[in-house]
Amino acid sequence: MAEALAEGGTKSAATRGGAGPSPGVFEQLGAVADAVLYEGYLLYPYRRSSTKNRVRWQFGVLFPRDWVEADGPVTPGVSGSADSWYQQTECLLRVRQRDSARVRVRVRYLQMQRKQMEEAGRPVESLRGDDGTVHLTFDEALPRECEIEAPLDELLRGGRTVAVSAAAGEDVEPLPDGTGRVVRSREEIRAETTVTAERLSDGLCRIRVRTRNTAPAPAPRTPRDEALRRALIATHTLIGGDGVEFVSLIDPPADLEALVRACRNEFTFPVLGGEAGDTGPVLLSAPIILPDHPRVAPESPGDLHDAAEIDEILTLRTMLLTDEEKREARATDPRAAAILDRVDTMPQEVFERLHGAVRSLTPATPTVSADRLSGVVGSPEPVTSAAAPADRLPGAVGSQEPVTSAAAPADRSPGAVRSLTPSTDRVPDAFGSAAPVTPTASADRLPDAAGSPAPVNPASAPADRLPGAVGSPEPVTFATASADRPAWWQEGADDGLSPTTDTVLVDGVPLGGGSPVRLRPRRRGADAQDMFLAGRTAEVAAVFHDVDGSVHLAVTLDDDPAAELNNWYGRFHYFRPDELEPLEPAGSPDEPSAPAPAAAPARHTSDSETPAAEAE
Repeated sequence: MAEALAEGGTKSAATRGGAGPSPGVFEQLGAVADAVLYEGYLLYPYRRSSTKNRVRWQFGVLFPRDWVEADGPVTPGVSGSADSWYQQTECLLRVRQRDSARVRVRVRYLQMQRKQMEEAGRPVESLRGDDGTVHLTFDEALPRECEIEAPLDELLRGGRTVAVSAAAGEDVEPLPDGTGRVVRSREEIRAETTVTAERLSDGLCRIRVRTRNTAPAPAPRTPRDEALRRALIATHTLIGGDGVEFVSLIDPPADLEALVRACRNEFTFPVLGGEAGDTGPVLLSAPIILPDHPRVAPESPGDLHDAAEIDEILTLRTMLLTDEEKREARATDPRAAAILDRVDTMPQEVFERLHGAVRSLTPATPTVSADRLSGVVGSPEPVTSAAAPADRLPGAVGSQEPVTSAAAPADRSPGAVRSLTPSTDRVPDAFGSAAPVTPTASADRLPDAAGSPAPVNPASAPADRLPGAVGSPEPVTFATASADRPAWWQEGADDGLSPTTDTVLVDGVPLGGGSPVRLRPRRRGADAQDMFLAGRTAEVAAVFHDVDGSVHLAVTLDDDPAAELNNWYGRFHYFRPDELEPLEPAGSPDEPSAPAPAAAPARHTSDSETPAAEAE
């Protein structure tokens, strides 16, 4: 399926190229930058009533400092949905023409605009015209940008600071049938960007771009929706220049790795633009994680505003909206109306191109999969050379004989230590061994005489004793390291843990399986989908310990019609203890109302599931 970006995002017409290192390169990156600008602006099904569209603008939001730090200082991170009052980019720059080198910085963001419907001078939530057209009150946003251009020598001497501002304003538009009017209002945005440079060696500099919100803060407890009126939304930075090129911070040259690690990028993630390579003439510093050299898929006909959007399936889903849903979407926002218009009039040949495209015919790295083996763990049949890793083929360095498919110990597998659920369908690297890999197992790793297996250490257990392997009676779970408990990868790490019966104290109340709670997601740094559930009641299903030392509680929503089915599948929402409010007095929690999934891992995944009615 055609995707908007190499790794995610939405897309729209390219921004103006402006003066830059190369109009073509800057234009290409400008289209990706627009994808960042409108990321999450409005999500399928594009209706105001959709839960997802009630909690908007999660990336690159810079609030006034006093408001965002009312509960304590922000915690810097490389990117994501954490609110902040500043954004900082640091990158390495090679100087190719020292005397004429110049740096250009373009800061881009959205300014929130309130679209208020009024009837007879009073605000209303909706208006219906004489022709049946519906108009809804909704928050829009306008694109803003500020450009800085300076000689590199000036930036090395002390830098340059410029105002990044947008004026307040109000626009009034009477509806054509006289039923009311649309009032669009904006508050002033105040911010500033400082660009400095530091010489690291002859021909190599570090550039720092720091943008901060300088607007007066609203009252500390002002709701986020109101505070957004003074915030820079989807803030990101384009950096280019003349006589310079930028170094990849993802995959730098070996001699610059230490200097790249010293770069401090806070609330943003810089990637190279232009053609593939470890250096490039332009850089995009975005609040979402992208690969180097991101681009818009040429098959993608327009915006859908959804991360990692797959145009075909979102187009099909939009086609399936009812007429009433389409009317509401059109009344919600002009960009939603544009999506519907494009889908409704899409030519068949354009739609067919969304089904997929081959980008490269480069052969994939050969790997061994289970279907290339005999199908039985421990089978001595040799693996065909078409499926074996190159370094294990006959004649390869360190390998003189074909690889046998017999299960090898996990401690011979390069990925075993990094994987919580090692599989048996990978033939491990021989690490220079000239002999074929054969299964080995020590007595202390096998089941005892009574048939009860000893705890499995994933770093050294035979593959047939790993989770899911033939002969493994139950999944292995991993526990948090503490003063009285081994590290999660060591034997006995999960002894005594029971996700369905363990409890954790919250406000003096032990919460565990069956406990009723109210969801109170953190205001700052919470997953966007968690925020949709604020104030809802739920029941705790299990207590999970992460390998990083934290604890999360799995919950099911009380008003979710699919709660029983999700519980059966083991699909939960996960929250920290301080995000839950107990709904019963101190005492022992009830027994679980429904069985937990057969495999209850002690390490959780932080992605929350959206309610079934709103899941994309």
